[in-house]
Amino acid sequence: MNKVYKVIGLMSGTSLDGLDIGYVEFQNINNKWKYDIKCAETINYNKFWEDKLRTAPEISGLLLKKLDNEYGNFLGDATKKFIIKYKISPEIISSHGHTIFHDPSQSLTLQIGSGASIASVVELPVVCDFRSVDVAFGGQGAPLVPIGDKLLFPQYTHCINLGGVANISCDINKNRIAFDICPVNIVLNYYAEKIQKKFDNKGLTAKSGKVNNDLLNELNNLKYYKTDFPKSLGREWVENEFFPISEKYNLSIKDILATITEHIAHQINNSLFNYPEYNILITGGGVYNEFLIERIKSISSKNIIIPDDNTINFKEALIFGFLGLLRYLNEINCLKTVTGAIKNNIGGAIYNGKSTI
Repeated sequence: MNKVYKVIGLMSGTSLDGLDIGYVEFQNINNKWKYDIKCAETINYNKFWEDKLRTAPEISGLLLKKLDNEYGNFLGDATKKFIIKYKISPEIISSHGHTIFHDPSQSLTLQIGSGASIASVVELPVVCDFRSVDVAFGGQGAPLVPIGDKLLFPQYTHCINLGGVANISCDINKNRIAFDICPVNIVLNYYAEKIQKKFDNKGLTAKSGKVNNDLLNELNNLKYYKTDFPKSLGREWVENEFFPISEKYNLSIKDILATITEHIAHQINNSLFNYPEYNILITGGGVYNEFLIERIKSISSKNIIIPDDNTINFKEALIFGFLGLLRYLNEINCLKTVTGAIKNNIGGAIYNGKSTI
């Protein structure tokens, strides 16, 4: 009988929507991986954690290390409560952590949420720090989801996630390639907050605005979009390259949101590779921005599939659970064709939560 692996995946994205927790059972049947999301939920960050995580890049190294441990304990407590609530018995906890710095050109990536702290609370093996090995091998350390797309969602020509940043993965000549497309919720939420909204619900504010073609053209001509993959985006790029352009136009918030939404739709369409037929899976919180999806469908005119809510909301937690399982099994979980590293690698540090003595 094929072994069933019971894994919890933890994911916190750059848009600060909250902590996604998913409990998944994996099986490898005839060399094909199958999954079943048994239960999942999102724990919204309160103001304390929103402020802590948002300002983390600005604090001292000492305070950042303290925050790393504090956030790890938060993740551990949340996971333990989740286990008790759903009466489940996971074997492995796999945590992406929360990205504070990501600049591969400087060989720099940092996700906080101490794996040792999580392991001390849940008393189970914890896999974390997935990006560092790939960056050390000269890769982008991102995106990491594509190997999960390839092995868990092989029926789709393209897999696109609309989170803080949009990313895409697909097969070209049987090799998996992937890259970050453009910022999404990290910028849409930023402008929504300027009119006292956490986010632009269903994209209604953007829909009421008017696209400014000058701003649209300038955004579409950002150097990043002309750069070959592998490539990835971080908060630093958004602050240094994107916001200086969007901020210099004296536009209403609704017009800025309308223009950025149009920009995102154009960039997603530009990222699609030629296939005889298209089967495009779109997931992530941005799926609930109905106006954005409407614009993507209008511009691309391709077959776009919006899956069930569990897959929309928890695909990244699912795949990071899978990446943790692959690391635990000592199997490759990061592809050089995706990140540009010198070789495929096995990313992730393992902390054992129970003493073997």
